[in-house]
Amino acid sequence: MEGEMTLVIVTAIIIYLVLIAWSWQSLGSIGKTKKIIFILVGIILMYLITLVVFRTTKGDIDYQDIKIQNSIQSVIVAICTGINGMIIMPQIGKILDQINENQIGKEQLIKRCFILVVVFVICLIFESGYMKDTQQGILKVYHSIE
Repeated sequence: MEGEMTLVIVTAIIIYLVLIAWSWQSLGSIGKTKKIIFILVGIILMYLITLVVFRTTKGDIDYQDIKIQNSIQSVIVAICTGINGMIIMPQIGKILDQINENQIGKEQLIKRCFILVVVFVICLIFESGYMKDTQQGILKVYHSIE
């Protein structure tokens, strides 16, 4: 079990490093301080959104132990937050850079934001099913080990 946890931690670190680097690059010529704020706020917002998705998917799953629920929640939310961030943050960063460089107009901005929101909502719908299946799978494995 320890080897699997190490793999999860290494995977999460790689996901977040890619997320940060990709978001930083997408923000283009925007100042360093604003980039850091964007990335921190973005990760926090992605965490909150992912946590809400997790909480809505665990509704009928019986954990029987709050420690198990907290452990599973921590792992799934941490990984999915990074993935959600990679879906949306670099694209928002690119839009912000284009606004900063006066490369896009209001009409293009609205269109791009609408498309981004639609894609993200579709991803969240798929993610909620994935989260539910993952929680049930982890619980099956856990109960088979006991």
